[in-house]
Amino acid sequence: MTATVPAVAGPTRRAPTAPGSVLLRWAPLGAAVGYVAVVLLVADTAPLDLLRYAAYLLWALILPGTLVYRALRGRPHTLVEDVAMGTAVGLVLELAAWAVWMALGVGGWLWLWPAVVVGLFLGVPRLRRHWWVRDYPARAPIGWSWSVAGAVAFFTTYLSVTFLERNPILPTSDRTMQYLDLAYQLSLAGEAKHHFPLHVPQVAGEPLDYHWFGYAHMATTSLIGRIDLPVVALRLAIPALCAAAIVLTAVLGWRVSGRPYVGAIAAALFFVVGETNFTDPVTMPFGTQATFVVWHGMSMIYSWVLLIALVAALADVVDRRADRPVPPLPFAGAFLLATMLMVASSAAKASSLPVVGLALAFTAVALLVRTRRIPWAVVWAGLAVGAAQLFVTAVIYRFRAYGITVEPFHSLEPFWTLPPDRPSWAGPLAVLAVVGVFLVNMQLRVAGVLPLLWLTRGRLAPVQWLLLGGTLAGLVFYLALAQSGGGNQYFLRAGFTFAVVLSAWGYVLVAERADLTRRARAGIGLVALALAVVLVAVQLRYAGPAPGGWPFDSLRPLLWWSGGLAVLAVLGAGLWRPATQGIPALRGKGAVLLLTAVLVVGAPGLVMDMAKSQRNPNGGAYTTVPLPKSRVDAARWTREHSAPSDVLATNAHCLVVVNGWCDARSFWLSAYAERRVLVEGWAFAPRVAALGPYTPFWDQELLRRNDAVFTDPTEAGLRELRDRYGVRWLVVDRQAGHESPELRRLATLRYDNGRMAVYQIS
Repeated sequence: MTATVPAVAGPTRRAPTAPGSVLLRWAPLGAAVGYVAVVLLVADTAPLDLLRYAAYLLWALILPGTLVYRALRGRPHTLVEDVAMGTAVGLVLELAAWAVWMALGVGGWLWLWPAVVVGLFLGVPRLRRHWWVRDYPARAPIGWSWSVAGAVAFFTTYLSVTFLERNPILPTSDRTMQYLDLAYQLSLAGEAKHHFPLHVPQVAGEPLDYHWFGYAHMATTSLIGRIDLPVVALRLAIPALCAAAIVLTAVLGWRVSGRPYVGAIAAALFFVVGETNFTDPVTMPFGTQATFVVWHGMSMIYSWVLLIALVAALADVVDRRADRPVPPLPFAGAFLLATMLMVASSAAKASSLPVVGLALAFTAVALLVRTRRIPWAVVWAGLAVGAAQLFVTAVIYRFRAYGITVEPFHSLEPFWTLPPDRPSWAGPLAVLAVVGVFLVNMQLRVAGVLPLLWLTRGRLAPVQWLLLGGTLAGLVFYLALAQSGGGNQYFLRAGFTFAVVLSAWGYVLVAERADLTRRARAGIGLVALALAVVLVAVQLRYAGPAPGGWPFDSLRPLLWWSGGLAVLAVLGAGLWRPATQGIPALRGKGAVLLLTAVLVVGAPGLVMDMAKSQRNPNGGAYTTVPLPKSRVDAARWTREHSAPSDVLATNAHCLVVVNGWCDARSFWLSAYAERRVLVEGWAFAPRVAALGPYTPFWDQELLRRNDAVFTDPTEAGLRELRDRYGVRWLVVDRQAGHESPELRRLATLRYDNGRMAVYQIS
């Protein structure tokens, strides 16, 4: 784990590589891609769709993005870096191309946009050299490659168990269940596939003041690859973005530290080790980092791909030292690359840029104090972040805060608020216990930061200040803000991108200090694997459900189990010194073994989540709602027989009705019809999203006119919906209410499957 990459002046020629060696080097990539493909095929993905998706990735993301990245990065480093960073750049270019093509009304020709880049790099002589890089100065170590491939395979397995196996591409019966938000996400992708600018699909004409860039990516995938949108949303996009994030994390760690295994370990901490938890089923008192969130809201994983690449670009902006193990990009290229990624990150996830901005501010102050000079590169980067944030706040979000308020410790306070019958001295102890449990539950994988600060004596390099600033920024935003739906968790997840790299860096420094031999490194790897297996087995066997009652009580398993493990660690430390007297080979290895154990404690997290999902086969382990086949069949028939500009009207608005109150989280029609609906379910519309699902619709007169065409239709009412609102189709769910017999005289019945009916307004 002590491998380093020396600074180089430029490409050097290599001796010819034996064919067997070439196959060995490419085997990890082949294994990872093959495994992901098999998982998707087993999950009922059509082979032709898989081939179309592969063609889309190569033609529309990897090829143009890699060419542009090579033009910006100056001297090469590794092929895997070019492709990984190029994929992120491809996402940025794709977003711009989508906006232009859609604004011109030629979305069907979007598959041509990469030809613009290809033509430029063929036609301009100075750019032609970027088509083929003959000699990279560094090559990925085989162990690094297999580690990253293993992380991709593990997380793909996790997605398969918790997501792919639980959600069919299309419902198979009227008893099919689906996670609540998936239909809403699909509706946003359908909106982006046919319209620009975007509106709320469930309320035609209502602006979509939301972070929607990830759904434009889904729409672009469908348009270019000619792939059905549910296949993109429920099969292809999320595993591919997760794999890209894993590889990018490994590239980022290698690039900023010069040590390949910093990247590999960071990828494992991010996507293999889960939250530290000791309950069954898994509870999430403070939220999660990667568990669950990457598939229930694909905007998170999409934004991570861009954010990881942005951190890599900013590292080269803020750290211009010539003696860096991996030379930085030229300043102009790094700054332009960072600016592109900032703009794309701005509405990929609202939590990304605030964390980046605070990280840069922290870095600027640290460097100013350290060097007594204004770090102008950092200042300019901060101004660019501010400009991007101002743009997205004003233009995309229209200054909506989605219920985010400043309430320090809102996420922790419920757990330390004790019943009135507890003694007063218990209050401070509860606060300490909750803070301790929070750090163990959510931040144990960041433990490597502490030895890094110790070993460097606080004399951090500029890129390390940036990573530390991002780590702290995510934590500060999480603890300082509140949001009714737990939205402040996303700031912590953005900061986690910085934290895992810094933690892995600290771990590698500890390992280097121990001067491990190859055999010792293999032994520590086996110890980590054995410990992970034991912890998983013990939790599967002995972990019980979290106690109910007062919120603090739910934390008791975490307290007892972590306390028990701490006692074992203390006993082990006490026995370590005598052991080193008898076994000299152990001397100097205690710190790295202890840190290994600490970082691995959360290994059961994702496995426990998989076990939880397996015990809930009907739609998964989380909040699911009915998605009847009869509804989806009617919606998809409407999609096939209507124009993208047609607006639908429906009588189904409520997920359920409780005591006369409508839970307005109904999104199935706009999702599977890929059409705007006059009024469907309005609960996620930006103007009411923070008020809860039972909030009444803001335009009761419009809702009355909408519903009247089903219950008391008139020729004038139908004409008003057609001429004023563009409604061409009426979709009736008879379980929500039977249509009036008069409707058959005033409109044409075009589809009827018993439960559902679709009428066309002439």
